[in-house]
Amino acid sequence: MNRKNIVVIIPAFNEENSVGKVVKDIPKNIVSKIIVVDNNSNDLTKVNALAVGAIVVDEPLQGYGNACLKGMTYVAEMDTKPDIIVFIDADYSDYPEEIEKLIKPILQEDYDMVIGSRVLGNREKGSMTPQQIFGNWLATSLLKLFYKVSYTDLGPFRAIKYVKLLELRMIDKTYGWTVEMQLKAAKHKLKITEVPVTYRVRIGHSKISGTVKGTVLAGYKIITTIFKYL
Repeated sequence: MNRKNIVVIIPAFNEENSVGKVVKDIPKNIVSKIIVVDNNSNDLTKVNALAVGAIVVDEPLQGYGNACLKGMTYVAEMDTKPDIIVFIDADYSDYPEEIEKLIKPILQEDYDMVIGSRVLGNREKGSMTPQQIFGNWLATSLLKLFYKVSYTDLGPFRAIKYVKLLELRMIDKTYGWTVEMQLKAAKHKLKITEVPVTYRVRIGHSKISGTVKGTVLAGYKIITTIFKYL
């Protein structure tokens, strides 16, 4: 692969049992820095991430988007800026070793953004709840209808050229982060593709899909974000 400066950002809230596994499985031969954003955890997430060599930054204001934005702030203050940013969750549901597959279209075909699609890949039984599957279908259908872009997934495992990420001027602080990035990428006419990724049952309890309140709030935020930018 062409040698590029690749930085991984991992938002993490109470993922002490999984964050270390995620960091350890990231291919260090192609990644220059691994940044775990501790999103106000009250367990050993920070300690366990540091123990396996990650850089840990704190974001006390909870929210998935807040954590991702804090990671981007850290990157912006680095002396050498990356070529590619990879986002992956800390729950070990994605396979970190598939980062190589995720960045390949950027390196070899000059794509701007690549979404790791759980829909196109192999999903372990029970790894996505029925409400997640339906919500994902609804959101991608609305994106196709209103933004004329074909996605199959809003999966959090994704790679994007750093300069293109900055162009999107991301602002969402909570559940709308992934869909905001995807619709803005369409509006900015970025060169986008998806690659199939493998997905397994996460370690621990989901803070979003694991509760009725979390599911409703996430669904509401995703839908309102889609209509916000029309």
